[in-house]
Amino acid sequence: MTLPDRQAFIGVGTMGSLMARCLLDAGVDLTVHDLRYEAAGPLIQQGAKWADSAEAAASGCGVVWTSLPGPAQVESVLLGNEAAVLAAMPAGAVLIDTTTNDPNVARTVADSCSTRGLYMLDAPVSGRPPTMTMMVGGDRAVFEDIRPMLETVAANVFYVGESGAGCVAKLATQYMGYTNLIAAIEGMLIARLGGVDPAILADIVPVSAGASRAFNAIPNAILDGSYQAGGTLDIVAKDVALACALAERVNAPASTGQSANSLYRQAREAGWGDEGYPIVARILEALAQTELRRQ
Repeated sequence: MTLPDRQAFIGVGTMGSLMARCLLDAGVDLTVHDLRYEAAGPLIQQGAKWADSAEAAASGCGVVWTSLPGPAQVESVLLGNEAAVLAAMPAGAVLIDTTTNDPNVARTVADSCSTRGLYMLDAPVSGRPPTMTMMVGGDRAVFEDIRPMLETVAANVFYVGESGAGCVAKLATQYMGYTNLIAAIEGMLIARLGGVDPAILADIVPVSAGASRAFNAIPNAILDGSYQAGGTLDIVAKDVALACALAERVNAPASTGQSANSLYRQAREAGWGDEGYPIVARILEALAQTELRRQ
């Protein structure tokens, strides 16, 4: 597969801007578009070109990257307006969608690409550069052809199967991580109500059976009451809900996730969607009638 040098990145918010910066660092001729021009400002200063629409960004580009909030936005941007973005891409071009998406939506987009002589990889990501992980679904031959390009933005790149498989893998990992956080908060509340200083337990957990990456949010964002984190509650709640919906479709047991899903939904309904995701602890703290704070 021979790809033109020009690439586009549509959606340069928190995650998209980081990946776009990696492409610019690698010398890619990059055009960017976002609903907010100011989001693209630092990238433009670094050498990216601005396009006034997603279609204009994609026009003539051999590779088009997207990083969007969720399934509804993917459908709107890529399938809406008579799939104008896809129509603007030249035959043989590749769409790389890094959105944490519904696998069925990813497959629909892949089918739409195929009818236009385009290729599509669903490639959601976890973490941030330089240690970012990417899970890729789509045609294996296409994946192998452009793998070096994927590795410019992600340190760990995994091919996981046909179209939609990347989204399945990402939702499964999100399910594990954010249901684990709920269990960790509950464990801390058990200790707190049992008379153990949460700060002391926070030192014990990383060297005990309770150790996990998800637990890190407790000493870093909950014990100080800041609830600050790199991701918002809205994003995490959306991902957990998508994972639970997938579990229902494939008849997988998901009682733990359904409980977590309910708590994240309650936190959103409380108006905390724009806050860091650890703020879900406030729901559990209210139920326990105590707070997890350093004493």
